[in-house]
Parts: sequence; structure tokens; C-alpha cells
Amino acid sequence: MPERHHRAIAEHGADYVIDVDRVGEGTTVTAQARLDPASVFGREAPLVVEIGSGAGDAVVHAAQQTPERDFIALEVWRPGIAQTIAKARHAGVRNIRLIEVDAAQAMPMLFDTSSLSEVWTFFPDPWPKSKHHKRRLVQPSFADTIASLLVPQGIWRLATDWADYAWQMRDVVEGCSGLTNPYAGRLAAEGDEEHDPRGAHGGFAPRFEGRVETRFEGKGLKVERVVRDLEVHRA
Repeated sequence: MPERHHRAIAEHGADYVIDVDRVGEGTTVTAQARLDPASVFGREAPLVVEIGSGAGDAVVHAAQQTPERDFIALEVWRPGIAQTIAKARHAGVRNIRLIEVDAAQAMPMLFDTSSLSEVWTFFPDPWPKSKHHKRRLVQPSFADTIASLLVPQGIWRLATDWADYAWQMRDVVEGCSGLTNPYAGRLAAEGDEEHDPRGAHGGFAPRFEGRVETRFEGKGLKVERVVRDLEVHRA
């Protein structure tokens, strides 16, 4: 990391980064890592968790726009954590906390059932090679976990610019008995019925207005990738 990132963590990390019980020095947490959000933030408020917050553009913007909600960002990329700290500090927001963990393993350890207002998973690693698809985050077991952690009618928002991952995400969330998709039949783009393995099945939501366009998303748009959003609710 450049010196400014080290400085952001050293000077302001204590204000934003949550230290949790870990197995060794990695990103795996223990069963004792469970959080008490009311103690963390000093209040009771709707809690939003972003999985893979990157450089923090979405979560910092959301925290600034909706100060009545609290946000926890889960990220394993330390430079991204440093950038998020710097952006949060610059924006003057204090309703954000960051945790350096593997979300797939940590979420059921960190959070109580029926405790999250929303979960965001924007542009997770697509693992584009077929032999690596099993490494993708959005799998049936993970969808079951998210459904259990959401409050009744809580929302899981997802987005990707990889078409085959979009189809997989859609099929996984629709196959989860704890989630419902209010956008069944809605196509994300003209001509999708010719490319989607399920034809005109659709199921994609309009773009989430609270998701700011990041540099990463912009790169995909420049090469004419279609960004597909999902918005599913706990049943």
C-alpha cells in the first residue's frame, strides 16, 4: 500500500475498523466474533451490510445520504479498507464500520438471525473460468445464510456485469425458499431472451438508485457489458 493508505489506517482505523476474534492472522473468524451493533454504533438503527465494499464508494455515499441507518462493510482487500476510511473521514460520516473478513465464513458468526435490514453484494469476483465457478460467492448455501440474517421483508441487493454470473445469481436466489423475487419476468436488457439460458424468464430489478457508479463498473460499461441488478426480499 502507498504511504497515504498506511497513514489512514494508523491515524483513523480505530474509529472505523472493528477488531474481531480470528483464527490466527487471517480473515477467518471464531464463533466468539459475534457483534452487538447497538454497542458498536451506540444506538439502535437499521443495519446494512455490504459484502466486498472495495474502495468504499457505495457505502460511504449511502452512509452520508442516510444517516439514520448504520453500515458495516466486509472487505478482504486492505488498500480498499484504507481508501474507505479516508473517504468516510473526508465525508464526515461515522455510521460506518469496516471488518477485514471472509464474508462467506464470517457472516453467520458475526450477525444474529433476523438482524439485517439489507445486504449488498455488488460486483463480486466473477471467477470467469468454468472450473472456478464453484469459488463464486453466490451459491445456494450462502443464499440460505443471507435469508436467515435478513429481517422479515429485508432486502438483498446484487449486481454484476458478467452475464453468466447474473443468470447464476438469479437462479440461486429464486431457488432459495427464504427469498422472493418481485421482479420475476423483468428483462435487464433488450435481447436478453436470446442469451439467457432460461429465455424470457428475466427476474432482474431496475438499477438501485443508491448504488453509485464506481470506476470498476465504468470499465465494464466501456466495453459494453450489461450491468444486471437483483433485488430479492426475505419471504
